[in-house]
Amino acid sequence: MSESEFSVPSVPNARDAVRALRPSQIREVANAGFGVADVLPFWFGESDRVTPAFIRDAASAALSAGATFYTHNLGIAPLRSALADYVSELHGKTTPDHIAVTSAGVNALMLAAQLVVGAGDRVVAVTPLWPNLVEIPKILGAHVETVSLDYGEHGWQLDVEQLLAALTPDTRMLLVNSPNNPTGWVMTREQQQAVLAHCRQHGIWIVADEVYERLYYPDHTDDSESAAGARTAPSFLDLATRDERVICVNSFSKAWLMTGWRLGWIVAPVSLMDDLGKLVEYNTSCAPAFVQQAGIVAVEQGERFTQELVRELKASRDHLVRALSAVPGIDVKAPAGAMYLFFSMTGASRSLELCKAMVREVGLGLAPGSAFGPQGEGFLRWCYACDVARLDAGVERLKRFLTLHRTS
Repeated sequence: MSESEFSVPSVPNARDAVRALRPSQIREVANAGFGVADVLPFWFGESDRVTPAFIRDAASAALSAGATFYTHNLGIAPLRSALADYVSELHGKTTPDHIAVTSAGVNALMLAAQLVVGAGDRVVAVTPLWPNLVEIPKILGAHVETVSLDYGEHGWQLDVEQLLAALTPDTRMLLVNSPNNPTGWVMTREQQQAVLAHCRQHGIWIVADEVYERLYYPDHTDDSESAAGARTAPSFLDLATRDERVICVNSFSKAWLMTGWRLGWIVAPVSLMDDLGKLVEYNTSCAPAFVQQAGIVAVEQGERFTQELVRELKASRDHLVRALSAVPGIDVKAPAGAMYLFFSMTGASRSLELCKAMVREVGLGLAPGSAFGPQGEGFLRWCYACDVARLDAGVERLKRFLTLHRTS
């Protein structure tokens, strides 16, 4: 036999682009909490409340009626129509042929990237940022560069000139998440106008992750136009026509507490829809019919609930800001949107190790800033979408942890 016949076969691995993806450090911290009794988990981006009963009842009724079959790739017509009306009310005239229903907001982000990004393309992302957004283009072989927000006296802010300088003519796509996860930063109307004009000039696609648009507290914005009676954060949909290079992604997870339902949508040019339908077919085929029926009820009957939710979240945000501000070594600012505080703390320069230690030692579950990129190191993310008594219990555990480590 030849020598080659005795060679050891290579280890079967995924392709290099997939192996290079960052694992989720949020999940890593959560995994460290398994087996630890009485952990208070503030690490994930969801409320501790269940989906409202009127939405759950709609899904149950749809299941009882037999809504268990495949649907159109882009979603059932009544849901696309309801979403078009909803988007039109918030952001101007939008027709159902600009709407595609997806199996979750993150699925919508992947589909949007697949539509316009390929191997070797240059993508710019505004960070700190939910890691899924940064990693998705890398799966497709794209090169991602980042422009970081700056943290200072007024919280997290964007240097728009720095962003425009990074959006060179060879850029294929800009990724913007506003209101932002994890910082709560909100892009102003003026900043959106400047970025949109620049991207138009150079033919750059804008993919805007606007899943937190309804979780907006306009008393904390410098944009007086959007602050006056706003029901939603400033959106690229307010400025762009529906058939230019702007793709807006949204989800049912935040405004209607439907995280586990995995239902989202895309607003995009009509010229993309046939190809988007192909991608949906080859990814998930369609969102479940009974979930889509529940989505109709959420959109058409959920406005009062959403407004009440925003008021409650604002109260929880303000309560937690006051409580953390009284803790020595913590610097925290009230953000204008989303459901998180992203605060700096003395000793958080290795935030992943710190968060694991807090889980083990005092049962407090926070997300490490490093999970959102190197720009987030030194910070911790706390999801405040829960009642204030639970927040108070978490603050007491944080104080206990800090006391232990000041005397050790």
